[in-house]
Order: sequence, then structure tokens, then C-alpha cells
Amino acid sequence: MELNNKVVVITGAGSGIGRSLAECFIDQGVKHVVCTDLDVESAAETAAIIGKKASSAALDVSSQSAIESLIEQTILDFGCIDIFVSNAGYARSGGLKLATDDWKQMMEVHTWAHLNAARAVVPHMIEQGGGYLLNTASAAGLLTQIDSGAYAISKHAAVALAEWLSINYKAKGIGVSVLCPQAVRTNILGSTVKKTVKKSTGQASKDGVLEPEAVAMDCINAIIEERFLVLPHPEVARYFQNKANDYERWLNGMRRFRDRLLAAKKA
Repeated sequence: MELNNKVVVITGAGSGIGRSLAECFIDQGVKHVVCTDLDVESAAETAAIIGKKASSAALDVSSQSAIESLIEQTILDFGCIDIFVSNAGYARSGGLKLATDDWKQMMEVHTWAHLNAARAVVPHMIEQGGGYLLNTASAAGLLTQIDSGAYAISKHAAVALAEWLSINYKAKGIGVSVLCPQAVRTNILGSTVKKTVKKSTGQASKDGVLEPEAVAMDCINAIIEERFLVLPHPEVARYFQNKANDYERWLNGMRRFRDRLLAAKKA
């Protein structure tokens, strides 16, 4: 896909991967980037860093009506949306004892937000002759997240949704990429999730912590190439292949990996 002169919307653009993506899109010559975030001040800060080719808006991606309103307003303001980046997310550890409402909130942010965005923007993209969706999932969506059942399941669902969209809408001019990194140096690893990081096994960082700028460029390249999987940590492709080749062996290996992580945490 050619990025020059495109209109881009990014959720979770107030920091981390979202902010880096906004800056990278500008470097690629897009016409305008709409930077959205639950924290409107951080979204405004991103837009201010970029300058006149960016604007900002508050957005709670767990609200279907808010997503629909944002998309309608953006089309009114700029005439189109060429690329929609559904990037917002957060971390929370826990399993069977985690409250059902917490599981539901993970699904709202990590899965239904992607669905609601697609419902609202894909018909517009088809009408204008094409468009692109970049959905942020996680390596947990291809593998698992040992210390968070809700995170793993919501991210698996995000990958499945992206697959379905790619299969059904490619012929209608809609490109789809799904980002599946391991650890990236964002707020998920920082102070905003201290209460959950204390319980974390550190699984995601075992293959290194990437900078958001590098991950953003991987996303940009994937969109240009119209490539579905974005895997900034190359190890994830090997793990995913191992899982597909021998599921039982992979499960046994993950159990052993879990035991090692827990033992290291206790040491």
C-alpha cells in the first residue's frame, strides 16, 4: 500500500507504539494523523510533537458509540479514513480468580474494540475504493500469556478476528495486518501497571525488550508490503511453528517454561 497523502487514525496514540506509529506515518508522507487515547492530554502531546499534520481526540475504545462517533467525525473533517490503527491495550495478570468483569473489560479493549472499529470503518473504506486495518494483538495471541488468562484469550480472539477480516475483505480492497510482539518498552511495562507487574512472570521479556520506534517501523513495512503478520521478535515465528507442528510437545514445553519462570521469580 502506498502511504503518501493518506488519512490515518490511531487509537492508543498517547505513548509507546501508538505515538511512534504516528511519527513514522508522518515520515512516510501521510496527509494527516488523528491521535486518540483514553488520556486525551497524552494524545494532544503526540499531536503537538508532530505539528499541523496531526490532531487529537479523547477515545474510550471500550465504547462502541465513541468509536463510531470518532470515525464519523474524522470522515466529516478529512473526507476519508485510509488506515485505521486499532492499537489501544493494557496489561492485567490473573486467572480463574480474576473477576468476570475484569475478563470482560479485557475483551472489550482487546477484541471488541477491533470489531467495532471494523464495523464502522470498513463499509466507508469499501465505498472509497479500499483501505487498511492494523490491529495490535500480541505474541500472546499466537502463543499464550502464562500469568494472564484474560490477556491471552482476548489477544487470541484479536488475531482470529484479524484473520477473518483478511479472508473476507481482501477482495474488496481491505488490507489487514496484525501486530504480535513480545515485550516492548511501553507503559504496559511501566508505572501504569505496577500492581500487576509485581505478579508477572516476565515471560514476554525473555527474548528482549524492543523499542517502540523499531516496532512501529516493522508495522509500516508490513502495511507497505500488505503482509498479515507483524512479528518484531523473530523468535515468535519459530515458537508458533513449533506449536503448529506438535501441539502436545509445545504444551509440555510451555509447562516446563512456566515452572522455570516461577522458580526464577522465587529465587
